[in-house]
Amino acid sequence: MSAWRSKSILKQPEFSMHRALWKSMGYSDYDLSRPMIGVANSWNRVVPGHYNLNLVSDYVKQGILQSGGTPVEFGIMAPCDGIAQSHEGMHYILPSRDLIANDVEMMVQAHRLDAVVLLCSCDKIVPGMLMAAARVDVPAIIVVGGPMEGGCAFDGRAADTTSLTEGLGMLKAGKIDEATYLWLENTATPTCGSCAFLGTANTMCSVAEALGMCLPGSATIPATHADRLRSAQASGRRIVEMVHEGVTARDIINRKSIENAIRLSTAIGGSTNVALHFPAIAYEAECDITMDEFETLCSTTPHIARIFPAAAPNVPDFHSAGGVPAVMKQLLSLIHRDALTVNGRTMGENAADAPEPEGTVIRSFEEPWGASGGLAILKGNLAPDTGITKPAAIVPEMHTFTGKARCFDSEETANTAILEGHVQEGEVVVIRYEGPKGGPGMREMYTAMKLLYGRGLALSTAVVTDGRFSGTNNGCFVGHVSPEAAEGGPLAIVEDGDTITIDVPNRSLHLHVSDEEIAERLSKWKPRAPKFKRGYLALYSRLATSASRGAVIENRFGE
Repeated sequence: MSAWRSKSILKQPEFSMHRALWKSMGYSDYDLSRPMIGVANSWNRVVPGHYNLNLVSDYVKQGILQSGGTPVEFGIMAPCDGIAQSHEGMHYILPSRDLIANDVEMMVQAHRLDAVVLLCSCDKIVPGMLMAAARVDVPAIIVVGGPMEGGCAFDGRAADTTSLTEGLGMLKAGKIDEATYLWLENTATPTCGSCAFLGTANTMCSVAEALGMCLPGSATIPATHADRLRSAQASGRRIVEMVHEGVTARDIINRKSIENAIRLSTAIGGSTNVALHFPAIAYEAECDITMDEFETLCSTTPHIARIFPAAAPNVPDFHSAGGVPAVMKQLLSLIHRDALTVNGRTMGENAADAPEPEGTVIRSFEEPWGASGGLAILKGNLAPDTGITKPAAIVPEMHTFTGKARCFDSEETANTAILEGHVQEGEVVVIRYEGPKGGPGMREMYTAMKLLYGRGLALSTAVVTDGRFSGTNNGCFVGHVSPEAAEGGPLAIVEDGDTITIDVPNRSLHLHVSDEEIAERLSKWKPRAPKFKRGYLALYSRLATSASRGAVIENRFGE
């Protein structure tokens, strides 16, 4: 980089007014003579995964100062998926991703900052930050807060937040008593951090590292470990070096690194939500990726690591086993080894230094947990564009499932029916009008799956929805069905009693109704009035694209 961006607006005397504004906050001439490094901090006291980011930020700022930069901190919002679950608040979670990207863009560009360190941990905040990095294309590093530790032993594993929802189903079914459930509430989440399972939060943190946007090995360091702070400090030092080297975000976020990250996400059995976030990140980096390309990468990548919900080990266990670098080492024959990372080395060089697989969480390329990865794209007359599922979280005997449809036009009605015992073995629970436009905001059907598990129906029912799922869901499920019901997709005309087949091996989602009958039903279908008539959700429901395109709000015009 021939000149720092901030220099153009800090020259004397032409820009003395700007300098005076900085000085009004205590910045000195010395501060203003050095690279101005943004620290986009999504700390708050609402989200457990972000609760420690103020301390992490302190160490990032130390590192920036150590390397001769001036840290400039600003706040970014961060909603909590967990606290927003199963009520109206979940409508707002996916739409927040674009607001986060916009927020970072506005702050970095308006103040001509020379670089930015992006502090984040959770589900939509990490992809929003990555979208912003690709969009503004200045030197950038992701620093995450780390996963929380596992809690009490419950149902054969270390508990986490999902144990409460599973436990609720058990409580309603009379399998546990109220005292046990209260004990679980008090002991399932012993520390701050992103939830201990491999949900979207920890998947996206791992993905950020596989993209090359985090320092190697840093994405899965638990929130309470001292290494988390040392890594933050090292990231602060490195961002200043990147300014001097002229390495910007798109030098790292490009087609090669996105393909590497998709392989990592499926190799660890990551959240289905990556199928929303990768197209959105690729869109901002102007290297668009299709769902067919996504499926090719997933189907040709072995399942290397098993983490809850695929197995009992949690993300701290995954970290102890070697984390992202250990998996990338096993994928060296498949990945783009020459992809650049934020530490200045290639992904191949970083992975070569990783430990060998220990066998219980991470296996070798030659002896993987499965021949193909943990994610799959389904198509068929019920999902003409796409449906997303997670074979790694489905027991093998459920990879093909045929059942009778039980249709619900909202998450709430489905959850009530499950809790009250109205859903029976052999049924496919259809939850529709929950897509990006119809929801709006594409809510997670997390609770429905967990309630089915708690009631003992996980191995005898399935869920199909135009909404999405949490990375912790298991059982037989297909989400992201596109076109969504609100756009007149076939999901809108499924009737109670129709037969549906989910066929994961053949990547098919089929409604056993004739083409003529489907066409007849669709001819009678009428769009529903928007659920929100004002505010950001009303705007989002009009502007968001299909889930198959990442539910992005398009911002590239005239191409």
